[in-house]
Amino acid sequence: MSDARAVPVLDLSLDAVALTEQLVNIESVSHDEARIADAVEQALRALPHLQVVRRGHTLVARTELGREERVVLAGHLDTVPVNDNLPARLEDGILHGLGTCDMKGGDAVMLRLAATVPEPRRDLTFIFYEAEEVADVHNGLRLLAESDPELMKADFAILMEPSNASVEAGCQGTLRVEVRTHGERAHSARSWRGVNAIHAVHEVLARLAAYQPRQPVIDGLTYHEGLNAVRIHGGVAGNVVPDECVVEVNYRYAPDRSPEEAVAYVTEFFDGFELQVTDLAPGALPGLDRPAARAFVDAVGGEVAPKFGWTDVARFSALGVPAVNYGPGDPLFAHKQDEQVPVTDILRCEEQLRAWLEADA
Repeated sequence: MSDARAVPVLDLSLDAVALTEQLVNIESVSHDEARIADAVEQALRALPHLQVVRRGHTLVARTELGREERVVLAGHLDTVPVNDNLPARLEDGILHGLGTCDMKGGDAVMLRLAATVPEPRRDLTFIFYEAEEVADVHNGLRLLAESDPELMKADFAILMEPSNASVEAGCQGTLRVEVRTHGERAHSARSWRGVNAIHAVHEVLARLAAYQPRQPVIDGLTYHEGLNAVRIHGGVAGNVVPDECVVEVNYRYAPDRSPEEAVAYVTEFFDGFELQVTDLAPGALPGLDRPAARAFVDAVGGEVAPKFGWTDVARFSALGVPAVNYGPGDPLFAHKQDEQVPVTDILRCEEQLRAWLEADA
């Protein structure tokens, strides 16, 4: 084991709510996932129908039943830093505590299914990964895609991020750029001797104010793009005309555009200005035309919404695996001090996934 401290014991015979509480009470702030990864590994290796692989603090458990289709269920083990919100507590049907929503409720559902559905109608891959809440370079799913992409291959993937126990398909891509204006410094008492770079930003802001968002329909879902200034830097001193100003712009683009197309669009939009790309991540197509995806949507009620934010489903899409977000909890409670998840969400996710996995073909 990777940690000298005693490995916590997870009881997979408990219901998913009690198991969520057990997971929450194993503190696992990003970069400190050793104990929870050890506990999950110990629980998974006790299940004879699963083949288990560990990479760092990321665990992959797979059935090998020779089914025609394979489905991935994935969830991260880490949380944001503790904010006086441990241990977990259950009050009036709501489980409170760090990680309850993002996303140990989803992890608990995965563990319950791993333990209690030994012969699903589709082969299953369970991925419990590290370092989702920190810089991308540390993300366990990204590292797994680089080291062992075959372990992520499937016909369909479900990322159990909180989505109010409903399906959010695919995700939008995200692009951040710095738009620079240039001028010439001068003393503000003789401002006519310089060129004010902050004043030159008005054209950048005017273009953004006039922007009309594209709303493409993909697999019957309407995505809504966004292009927004999110920060402005400029100024030297209280008595100096500035020679540079930077507007940071975030573009949330629909998944029918590639990252290259997104960069090309923003470059054309800000034609005449200096641009520097500072962050770029692809979107993920919903792939609702795949048989496994259609069957899953039908099994959970047939209602699907587009995912407007970015999630790790994009990593599956990059491997050619369509993916959706489906997990217990309201994402608005993620990272809050009063993080929480309704018990009914956890139980609903487990019940619906179990019915889908065990249904006759």
